[in-house]
Amino acid sequence: MVSVIALVSCAQTDSQQHNQKFEFSKMANDSLSGPGSSDSVEVATFGAGCFWCVEAIFQNVNGVIKVESGYSGGQVKNPTYREVCTGATGHAEVCQVTFDPREVSFAQLVEVFFGTHDPTTLNRQGADEGTQYRSAIFYHNEKQKELAELAVKAANESHNWSDPIVTEVTPYSTFYRAEDYHTDYYNLHGDQPYCQMVITPKVDKFKKKFSELMKK
Repeated sequence: MVSVIALVSCAQTDSQQHNQKFEFSKMANDSLSGPGSSDSVEVATFGAGCFWCVEAIFQNVNGVIKVESGYSGGQVKNPTYREVCTGATGHAEVCQVTFDPREVSFAQLVEVFFGTHDPTTLNRQGADEGTQYRSAIFYHNEKQKELAELAVKAANESHNWSDPIVTEVTPYSTFYRAEDYHTDYYNLHGDQPYCQMVITPKVDKFKKKFSELMKK
């Protein structure tokens, strides 16, 4: 069982997030965004605060094959959760999303990313503070880089948020998978207070905003 300390460290709210849906995929050029890519499987890596929440959301997206929680963007090899939580390793809590681009585009995943966390709070999501909770897109190729940068620009111009977007767009280097007890956290522990108070509202919001992208 995860300690109360761990639960508190991952506690967050989205009270500052605007209720409007950010529709980026419709703005993206079809030649960049897909679907229709010839690649059968692609990978995207997102940091949006506590990875329990991010995992629970992306597991519901049609076309997503696998979601893994872990750490990216730091300087320490094979970091532990406790080390990452200090903020000293430079890593962000992330989810690595394996998806079928014939079913869902990277642009649509970016849309979900922006629509389910607050991209305007620097190194913080709700009660979580520190660089490990930063808003970040770790791009795997030039197509993802271009789309991510376009999305940040479009998000700023959308005025869906009252403050500037601070999402970091940075090259992907290494992903360290988180400890096993983080895997499938919400599905295994959905009755716990943290899940009920924090993750469930986020998942419900995703289902309401992105019903067309949900798995059947």
